[in-house]
Amino acid sequence: MTEEFDAVVAAVRDRVTPDDEERERLRAVTERLTARTEAAAAELPVETDVALVGSTARDTWLAGDRDVDLFVQFPADLDREDLEAYGLQIGREVLPDGREEYAEHPYTVGEFEGFSVDLVPCYDVADATAIQSAVDRTPFHTTYLEARLDDDTAADVRVAKAFLKGIGVYGADLKTRGFSGFLTELLVLEYGGFRPFLEAVADWQPPVELDPEDHAAERETASPSRNDEVGTADLAFDDPLVVIDPTDPERNVAAALSPANVARLQHYARELLDDPREDPFEPDDPDPLDAAAVRAAVAARGTTPVAVTFDAPDLVDDQLWPQLRKSRRGVVAELDRRGFDVFRSAAFAADRAVLFLELAVADRPAVERHDGPPVHVRNHARGFYEKYADAGTEDDSPDPTSPPYGPFVADDRYVVERAREFTTARDFLESDALFEVALGAHVESTLEDSYDVLVGDDVAALADDFGLELARYFSPKP
Repeated sequence: MTEEFDAVVAAVRDRVTPDDEERERLRAVTERLTARTEAAAAELPVETDVALVGSTARDTWLAGDRDVDLFVQFPADLDREDLEAYGLQIGREVLPDGREEYAEHPYTVGEFEGFSVDLVPCYDVADATAIQSAVDRTPFHTTYLEARLDDDTAADVRVAKAFLKGIGVYGADLKTRGFSGFLTELLVLEYGGFRPFLEAVADWQPPVELDPEDHAAERETASPSRNDEVGTADLAFDDPLVVIDPTDPERNVAAALSPANVARLQHYARELLDDPREDPFEPDDPDPLDAAAVRAAVAARGTTPVAVTFDAPDLVDDQLWPQLRKSRRGVVAELDRRGFDVFRSAAFAADRAVLFLELAVADRPAVERHDGPPVHVRNHARGFYEKYADAGTEDDSPDPTSPPYGPFVADDRYVVERAREFTTARDFLESDALFEVALGAHVESTLEDSYDVLVGDDVAALADDFGLELARYFSPKP
C-alpha cells in the first residue's frame, strides 16, 4: 500500500508544482507590482515598506493559481483613519480598476497582468503580540515559515492543499470554515510531511492541541485569547483543533475551523490511506439539479421542504454567512419547538439568499397540549386552573367545537388543550412571529422589507439559481 500511496502523491506533486516558466512569470509580475506599489507609497507623508506575503512568498502556491498578496506596512503610531485612507489611495493608483473590500479595515482587490491581487495596508509592529489589526501578524507568518520550509516540505504542503481543496475543506473564510493556507503549512511542518499528517489526522481525538513553539507557559497567564475569525473568547481555546500561532501565543490559527470540516478531513484521510487514488485531489461536484429533478427528489423523500427566499444583504461573505447561519439556526429551533420536526436544513446565497428547511411534519393539529403544575402545588396550580377555566363560556358550559379543552387532570397535574397558534410552517414563516426568533441583524432588516416562502414542490423554482447547491443537499457525501 505504501508504494501505491507514494505513486499517487508523486503524480499529484508533479501536477500541482509550478514549472519554471510559471515561476518566472510570477517573479516578474510581483517585481513590477511591488515597484508600482512602492512608487505610489513614496508620494505619502509617511515611511512604508512593501512586503509580499502568503503562499507566493513561501513557494507553497499551486500551479495555475494566480493570487498575489501584497502588504503595505505603515508606522505603528499612525492613526487608523490615516492608515485606511493611505491604503485605499495606494490601491486606487496601483489597481485603478480594483474594488474596495472590507475585513477588519478596507483594502483593495483587483487584477494586475492576469493575476488577482489583494493590496492590504497593515501596521509595521515589533512582533505579532503587538498587533493593532488582525492582518498585522501576516508578515510574521511569512518570515516564520520562510525559515522552516525546504523544497521537500513545500512540495508536501502543495499536495496537502490540493487534497484539502479536493475534499472541499480548504479556506478559512466564514462560508467554508475550513483550513487556511497558514494552518495547512503549520500542520505539514508539525507532522513532518503529507503522509504523517494524514496518519495523525486519522487518529485525532478532538479536541486536539498543537503548540509548535511550546507557548503553553505563556498562555497560562494570557487573557483574553484572540480568535479573530470568530470573536474573542477566554482561554483556554474551545475548538476541535487548536494550533497555537507560533508568532502569537494568544491566537488559535484554527479558530475558524468547523467541527464538521475536521470530521470530513478525518474521513477522507482514512479513505486515502486505505485506498490511495488521485480522485480525492480534485473537486467532485454533482451535476446541478433542474426543477424536475428537485420535484422528484422531494417526492422520493416524502418530506415537506420549505424555503424562505430574500434579496441577499449587501455584505461581504465573511459578514453574510455568519448571519445566514444564525438565522437558519433560529428558524430551525423555533420550528422544532412548534412540533414541525426539522429533518435537515441549509442556507444558499447568491443575488438571492435562501433558508432551506426540510420538515418531517407538515401539519399540526388545531390544538396543542399544555401541561400545568401538579395539583398539589396549591398556589401555582390554582392560578393555572383559574386562568383557563375563565376562558370558558359565560355559563361555564364547555364548547365542544373550539378550544381550550379543560382544564382537566392527567396523572397528577392540570392539563389544558389550547388552540395551536400555527398549524403549518408556512403560517408561522409568513407571520410576524418569524421576527421573534434569533435572526442575523442584516437578514432581519432585509426580511422586514420583503421575502417569499416556498413550500413543497414550489421549492423546485430554486433550481435555476441553486441547482448545484440542491444537488449537494439531496445527494450528500462526507
